Amino acid sequence: MRICTWALFGFLLAAASAVPAADLVSIYREARDADAVYASARASYQAGQEKLPQGLSGLLPAVTLSGNTQLNDRDLQFRSGAPGSNARFNSNSVNVTATQPLFRFQNWITYEQAKNQVSQSEATFLQADQDLIVRVAQAYFDVLLAENNVTLAAAQKAAFSEQLAQAKRNFEVGTATITDANDAQARHDLAVSQEIAAQNDLEIKRQTLRQIIGRLPPGLARLSASFTPALPQPNSMDAWVEQSTASSLQVKIAQAALDIAAQDVSRNRGGHLPTLDAVAGYTDSGAGAGIQGGAGIDTTTKFIALQLALPLYQGGLINSKVREALANQDKAKQDLENTKRTVALSTRSAFLGVTNGVAQIKALEAALISSQSSLDSTKLGQEVGVRTQVDVLNATQQVITTRRDYAQAIYTYAINVLKLKAAAGTLTEDDLAYVNQWLEK
Repeated sequence: MRICTWALFGFLLAAASAVPAADLVSIYREARDADAVYASARASYQAGQEKLPQGLSGLLPAVTLSGNTQLNDRDLQFRSGAPGSNARFNSNSVNVTATQPLFRFQNWITYEQAKNQVSQSEATFLQADQDLIVRVAQAYFDVLLAENNVTLAAAQKAAFSEQLAQAKRNFEVGTATITDANDAQARHDLAVSQEIAAQNDLEIKRQTLRQIIGRLPPGLARLSASFTPALPQPNSMDAWVEQSTASSLQVKIAQAALDIAAQDVSRNRGGHLPTLDAVAGYTDSGAGAGIQGGAGIDTTTKFIALQLALPLYQGGLINSKVREALANQDKAKQDLENTKRTVALSTRSAFLGVTNGVAQIKALEAALISSQSSLDSTKLGQEVGVRTQVDVLNATQQVITTRRDYAQAIYTYAINVLKLKAAAGTLTEDDLAYVNQWLEK
């Protein structure tokens, strides 16, 4: 089996470059600085942090400074016929008003909502980080798989070219029919087409990784021949589902949305309650003489007051907003339930992907050995005349297909290991480093 593994990775490993290959962790760290989706999530997180000071502001004093200056032109005429007067003078004032809310129920609920909004923004940003880890790993292994498929397609074309040349020689000397040559030619032509498709797919996968890190990917470290898959710990689907229900970031985001919606109901109901504020003010004003021969006036006013306001009727606005908030709260409940079910499904799918991946990798290891043995036996049978050219072509195709499936199973297993941790809400860079240990140094 070890011989089989080394034979497979002979196709997976390319010639070493003079420049050290980038590994999974280094690509991820590069993506954190370059990925536009992650940068957008970071900016959204920073904006979300401002909800708390905005909510707190409704409980703190508000101080307003205002002032005005006014040029007055007064024309005074008496109806009795007495002489009137005309005067021009300035009037000025400076006002400072401070208001401290004492009881504003809606402002307090807004502050409590802000706390949940901050928590929600934090969970959303952590979710974006976990999504980035999975996206980077998916793009990374997609490139490796595409490179492997290009190598296998080239090997397949070379093998079919050899069989085509042999079929043509045998036909020329009369030991094979034209049908054998045509079959070999058809397989060769198909292999050429598959190699072109594989090269095209590789370029697409490289461009996908480029979208994440902002540049064409360098040489990537490939899986080590010593890679051995392992079952998840704990090896219990129910335990992972239970953990995901409690720790999933998607569930936390939906729960925060429900809490905010419930607080919105209370906030709108608070529109029926009175408000009480403490108000203090200072005014310094002055005006020039308003009548001929008069003197200007300077006035200073200071006051402290309590202001009580009781809403009586707003045209049904408050009741309508309460009904709207109740409907949004019900929507948030259903969204939370759907999120829990979705997370549970994702967890089960990833868990099965890991456990079945281990079994599939082992099965394909055995299949690779048997298919290689079958190819060797078929070639020998062709030499002694008990196997045909078509049998050799079929056996060669089977080996290539098994190698491709084996590589696909390994990369899918690696992705599912990360997806399982992400579904449980515990995926970190340490988990990426664990997968990174499977790569060649």
